[in-house]
Amino acid sequence: MKMEVINGSGSEQSYVVKGATLKCSQGDKESKLNIPKDHGVYLKNKPQANIMDFKPNLNIKPFGKCRSMANPTVAAATAANKGRLKKMPCVPVITMPWINGKNDVNIDNAPALLNKSTNMCMWCGKISIKDDGQ
Repeated sequence: MKMEVINGSGSEQSYVVKGATLKCSQGDKESKLNIPKDHGVYLKNKPQANIMDFKPNLNIKPFGKCRSMANPTVAAATAANKGRLKKMPCVPVITMPWINGKNDVNIDNAPALLNKSTNMCMWCGKISIKDDGQ
């Protein structure tokens, strides 16, 4: 059997599992996706995530220190610092499921989470998946 190598489009998608690396555009550290209660589907012995795994401090842990002036604690600390940015501890405020999940693959009755999926924090931080955890 002859095999042919075909160049990809560069838009390869992958499923996300527990332990995936997350990044927020307003935080100074990365975080790991946590799935305390698995959905019964595993990839490489790791629980697979769905778009409903978005709860702050449960699924999405803090990202170090926040630099967003939309965050009231950062704004107040910066004002008290004579206008010089004063980063404050990240406390993510996420109110909606991840977007751009795999709508035709359900994990525990919700679309599977993909490495291209994103979310937004109320403090204007865009949360992305840096590594799918596999």
